Amino acid sequence: MLITSFATPALLFPAISLLMLSYTNKFLAIANLIRNLHERYEKKNEVVLRGQIINLRRRLYLIRWMQAFAIGSFLLCFVCMFLLFLEKTLAANLIFGSSLLLMIISLVLSFMEITLSTGALKLLLKDFEKI
Repeated sequence: MLITSFATPALLFPAISLLMLSYTNKFLAIANLIRNLHERYEKKNEVVLRGQIINLRRRLYLIRWMQAFAIGSFLLCFVCMFLLFLEKTLAANLIFGSSLLLMIISLVLSFMEITLSTGALKLLLKDFEKI
């Protein structure tokens, strides 16, 4: 199916915007966690804290790439709409397909980050098992 109107790529705008907001919130939450863990780490050297810090470093890396791919998807949507404005439908379709591919990659990275985040919670739960 060829894209011939602005409607199809325009449908992605709200989804991408919400996704970027979600990714930004994840980043801010992790930044706060890192600050809190840093304070705790300075007070006492715990093995659990080291594991959490390693986990958070990986999650930050994934979030950076999640955001990069989502931004790329967003930009390609704009390019697609501009190409549709210029009536270059074949190029617009290729760009839109690329935009979707970048969004898929971003979502896969998001799933990987969620998996790591549950790993961080498991580290915290290990503390409770000691009680």
